[in-house]
Amino acid sequence: MSKAKIFIDGSEGTTGLRINERFADRDDIEIIRIDPEKRKDVDERKKMINMSDITFLCLPDDAARESVSLIENDNVRIIDSSTAHRTAEGWSYGLPELASSFRENIRNGKRIAVPGCHATGFMVLAYPLVSGKIIDDDYPLTVTSVSGYSGAGKKTIALYEDENRDAEYDSPRFYALGQEHKHLPEMMVIAGLKKKPIFSPIIADYYSGMVVNLPIYAEYTKGIKGVNGMYEYLKDFYAGEKFIHVYRDEELKFMPCNKCSGWDGLNIYVTGNDERIVLCSQFDNLGKGASGAAIQCMNIMLGFEEDRGLVL
Repeated sequence: MSKAKIFIDGSEGTTGLRINERFADRDDIEIIRIDPEKRKDVDERKKMINMSDITFLCLPDDAARESVSLIENDNVRIIDSSTAHRTAEGWSYGLPELASSFRENIRNGKRIAVPGCHATGFMVLAYPLVSGKIIDDDYPLTVTSVSGYSGAGKKTIALYEDENRDAEYDSPRFYALGQEHKHLPEMMVIAGLKKKPIFSPIIADYYSGMVVNLPIYAEYTKGIKGVNGMYEYLKDFYAGEKFIHVYRDEELKFMPCNKCSGWDGLNIYVTGNDERIVLCSQFDNLGKGASGAAIQCMNIMLGFEEDRGLVL
C-alpha cells in the first residue's frame, strides 16, 4: 500500500513545528518538503499542495485562504489550523468527540477546519450541555480561559522570551477586552448558541498548556441533579473516547494551567457544588488545541488509529 503524501504549508510556525515533531518516527506517511528558501513562493507552494494527498495549513487566515485557492487537484484534502474556515460552508469541524456525525464528516471530508484552542476547551464543555438540552441555547454563558504564550505565535513568543522584556509580561494579562475574540464565531455556531458567550481570555508567562473555565448555575440545568449529575452526564457523553477524560475530584484545591504541556489529550473536571457548578477543561494549546487535533483528524481521514503518533 502506498504511503499518503503529506505537505505542511507553514511548517516553521509553532503548530507546523509540533506536527513535524509528531511525524518524526512515523513510517506510514511520506512528508513532502519544500525548499526553505521557497516556502513563501506561491508557485512552489501550489506545486507541493497539488502533489499531496493531505496538506496541513499552519498559516495566518489570509494565507490559508490563498493556499486553498491554489488547489487544482480534486483529490487533495486540506486540514486547516487557522481561523479562516471554521464556520465556512463545506468545511468539517475537527473535533470528532462531539458526536458521531463530526467523526464521520472528518473521515469522509476533503476540507477539515481544526478548532481554535480556546474554542476546543469551551466546546467540549458547552456542546454536550446544549445538544443534550441540559441548558437552553440562549443561556448567558461566561467563560474564562488561561493559556501559555506559545498560542499567540512567534512574535509574541519572542516578546515573552526577551530577557529585556517589559515587566508587564511577568503577570497574567487579559486581552480581547472588546469581546470580539476570533474564536467567538465558532464557539457560538458549533455549540448551537443563540447568544455569544462573555469570553475573557488570559495569556500568562509560561510556554504551553491551558485551562478553560465554564460556570453554570445548577438551577438552570435540566435532566440532571446537581454537580454529581453533571459529572455522570459528561462521563457518559465521552465514554470510550481516548483523548478525553472526565473527573470529579472533591478534594481538588488548585488546577495548574501548564499540567498538560506536551500531551495530546484533554481532561475535564466537574467542580463546584449543587448550587454553582464549575466545569474546567485542561489540555495543551499546542496539543489537543492545535497540532495534536490536526494529526488526530489526519489519522481518522487515513483510517489509522486516532492516537497514532500522538502522546496520550
